Amino acid sequence: MTAFDSACATLRDQPRTWLVTGCAGFIGSNLLEALLRLDQRVVGLDNFSTGFQHNLDMVQGLVTAGQWARFRFIEGDITDLATCREACSGVDHVLHQAALGSVPRSIADPIATNRANIDGMLNMLVAARDAKAGSFTYAASSSTYGDHPALPKVEENIGRPLSPYAVTKYVNELYADVFARSYGFQSIGLRYFNVFGRRQDPEGAYAAVIPKWIAAMIRGEEVFINGDGETSRDFTHIDNAVQANILAALAPDSARTRVYNMAVGDRTTLKALFAAIRSALEANGVSYAREPEYRDFRPGDVRHSLADVGAAREHLGYEPTHDLAAGLAEAMPWYVRSLAG
Repeated sequence: MTAFDSACATLRDQPRTWLVTGCAGFIGSNLLEALLRLDQRVVGLDNFSTGFQHNLDMVQGLVTAGQWARFRFIEGDITDLATCREACSGVDHVLHQAALGSVPRSIADPIATNRANIDGMLNMLVAARDAKAGSFTYAASSSTYGDHPALPKVEENIGRPLSPYAVTKYVNELYADVFARSYGFQSIGLRYFNVFGRRQDPEGAYAAVIPKWIAAMIRGEEVFINGDGETSRDFTHIDNAVQANILAALAPDSARTRVYNMAVGDRTTLKALFAAIRSALEANGVSYAREPEYRDFRPGDVRHSLADVGAAREHLGYEPTHDLAAGLAEAMPWYVRSLAG
């Protein structure tokens, strides 16, 4: 039995109350689905700035009526402390996913990114501390590694941030550490590396590369690669992220007050990603004959990203179940159903 299997068995025997911020978003809605399937009680908080009602509707259709009845939704903003206090009241575990993502978005509007990611994180820490939540797990980011050139990325070695978004996610880690030192309120940060999968929004100027390319290929549109195609990323399927969050929430005190890489431990160039997506689409009956168009590198982007997940394995029992190929195979039917036609 894996550590995750054991954690799920424990939760089924001993249901808890969870708060998922950003529950209508990509990662948040997948956490909501997983927790409800485990018969947990879940409070969800979202302001629909980047999340969607249809994600909640999809989750409702995938769980039983009894499981859905254990979900309570609060429409509100993490930049409002009173709302955060309401959401944290009586919860055992906090999974803080709400944020304004995207490096380009942060460059275009650093004030909005700062407000959501720093003010919102501080509000959540205060509210969870005062509510005496049993655990606090938050979405950190691989962007924190900045210009540090070493590969693979090890948690202790970071460089200078390359974007306002990266600054905000680093400040999240600093605040979490200070709350442990000043108040004894421990937490775990998960440095996400390019998470992808079902319910990830392909639309908008700030869509992530995998859903954006899949949507373009399904529609027969051009695919653009920023740079020479040799930029590489550690692409991480959503099921790995769900596993890491649940393991972190149930981790012993000895594993807390630190950050962990949440990734696969493998990297793929953008050229190879293009080929992998085209192949996965063909396996689902969608052909794409065009070649990608190349354009300038994007400001603020890290050139290469590859995680060392040894610390998460050792301290959390994390073991990724999906590499890029397996993740695309799992996610592609959902994208085809959602976007074709």
